[in-house]
Amino acid sequence: MSEFSGKIVLITGAAGNLGKAVADRFHAEGAGLVLVDLSTERLGQVYGKTEPPQDRRLLVSADLTSEESVSDMTRQAVDVFGRIDVLANIAGGFTMGPPLHETPIVDWDFMMNLNARTMFLASRAIIPHMLAHGGGKIVSVSARAARVAKSGMAPYCASKGSVITLTECLAAEHKHNNINVNCVLPGTIDTPQNRDAMPDADFTRWVKPEELASVIVFLASKESHAVSGASIPVYGES
Repeated sequence: MSEFSGKIVLITGAAGNLGKAVADRFHAEGAGLVLVDLSTERLGQVYGKTEPPQDRRLLVSADLTSEESVSDMTRQAVDVFGRIDVLANIAGGFTMGPPLHETPIVDWDFMMNLNARTMFLASRAIIPHMLAHGGGKIVSVSARAARVAKSGMAPYCASKGSVITLTECLAAEHKHNNINVNCVLPGTIDTPQNRDAMPDADFTRWVKPEELASVIVFLASKESHAVSGASIPVYGES
């Protein structure tokens, strides 16, 4: 029996390519899933009908930049499953733009909200439930660009850098509370959208969502007990 049998995993950005790969891995390991995304319609398209708790999947529509919506998401999850053992902060996004001195404030706010605020609000809402049940795991998605910044990507790089810093802060705050907090730094992920955007690239060098999901599941497992506050590069050959 898998160690995740009976565990509850909440996945944000669950309707995306990486979110679906992570959900599939945890589901195969026997975990109960709270699958969160902005669009109820998109969740239904990706996962079909669910009947929690019988099939161990609850679909929740939430605006992860809204404190009220995140609180409601957490309440729904706890009402159905009673606990949350793992938080996978997968929600996020990417945009490029002009040099920083020409960047509109709305573009800055969009990236910081999408990549940093979502992690902050979800973690803040769910950690009290982990504390009440003796611990948990938090795994978030940063990016290689947080460490190797690029021109025209200042808001994105800064927002993903914030994911690393929040990870380190949370790990320090909960190192005696049995809550491990880590993040992964993907290189280019092999998705249909990235293939369309970069048709001349060598896709074989990119990281597959399933490969990244394997690292996330490891960081949520008992095997990673001694790892907290880490930023794990998952670059493939890109």
